[in-house]
Amino acid sequence: MSQTVDRALSILPLLAEGPASLEQVARRLDVHKSTALRLLRTLHEHGIVHRQPDHRYRLGARLFALAQEAVENLDVREIAHPHLAELNAACGHTVHLAVHEENEVLYIDKFESRYPVRMYSRIGKPVAITVAAVAKLLLADLPEPERRALAARLDYPQYTARSTPNATAFLAELATVREQGWATDLGGHEESINCVAAPIRGTDGRTIAAMSVSAPNVVVSADELLTLLPRVRHTAEAISAEYAGRPRPTEEERPGPARTP
Repeated sequence: MSQTVDRALSILPLLAEGPASLEQVARRLDVHKSTALRLLRTLHEHGIVHRQPDHRYRLGARLFALAQEAVENLDVREIAHPHLAELNAACGHTVHLAVHEENEVLYIDKFESRYPVRMYSRIGKPVAITVAAVAKLLLADLPEPERRALAARLDYPQYTARSTPNATAFLAELATVREQGWATDLGGHEESINCVAAPIRGTDGRTIAAMSVSAPNVVVSADELLTLLPRVRHTAEAISAEYAGRPRPTEEERPGPARTP
């Protein structure tokens, strides 16, 4: 990277801390004030920084507009796809990616299990919203008034004896999911199918998608599947980091062992 570009980029983290004077910028860059002024003027011309009436500089509106446009054009499926493929190759079980759209939770990507016995699902198909682990994560992140309104208007089909029975139980489960940051479906939709899921978060920390690993009891038990939860969470965090432009978490930053719900 050229020295000029490097210095210009170094100004942005400084201004992110708050408005700064020419002297402060020059001191941070360890350059003469004339050099700092030249860089600031160039950034100002492009709307990246703004000069205030008090002669201090702050980040400009153009920078925020560019950032917002970039976020809106991010495709979480495209970013997540190779991470999901890696997880599927490692564990061999069905891996899903889901989003919340227009009052439904939909699968938008899927990797099939390598085992002959597997769960049935397809991309574009809505999930069982009151029991699916991915749905619990996406709905748990809604503001409380929206969660309560949604819970009140949902039906609660009793797919199995472990299905969520009513709105009160659903809200309680969403509160637990919101606090712990992961979710399960242990036979709530199909008695023989278990699932663990983790949230994918956007630049503001809100849940924008959820990913899961599912497997039938004849392949692995619920307890065995739960041991994959740290790997699932680590994959979700890696996707979140790439989506938000942060460094990918290291192996040492993986979540701790899964807790049995």
